[in-house]
Amino acid sequence: MPQCFNPAGLWQPFGPFSMGVVHGDGRIVHVKGQVALDVDGDVIGRGDMHAQTRQVLENIRAVLAAAGGEMADIVSLTQYATDIDEFLKTRDLRREFFSEPFPATTTVQVVRLYRPELLVEISAIAEIPHERFKQPQARAAFAHYAERS
Repeated sequence: MPQCFNPAGLWQPFGPFSMGVVHGDGRIVHVKGQVALDVDGDVIGRGDMHAQTRQVLENIRAVLAAAGGEMADIVSLTQYATDIDEFLKTRDLRREFFSEPFPATTTVQVVRLYRPELLVEISAIAEIPHERFKQPQARAAFAHYAERS
């Protein structure tokens, strides 16, 4: 049975979703599409694709760390950008966050994301080795949402 988790130190769900899901024998982690929100749910880098992409990758790193994972464990990324030309200018961040072998990646341009000030969203699938994997701490999916309502 899949285990859903929402790590501390990351913006919390405001709707019916989880930041990460572990399935199988406890090593495959699906990371919810991350956007440039800080721990309080505020947008980082308004109008700045580079700053937003950095925040998105930091958020992915935080979700994986909650399960003992690292960026090198990512096998696949799906990236959504509102401006593909601007997104392609963030390639330097790939070298900062990833090394060979690089994850399989799909990138698509979209008209907009769920908030107009968000410019990029990235989801990931990672395989964390057994020796590093740790059960992430479960946290109520709607606790933060209920507080803000």
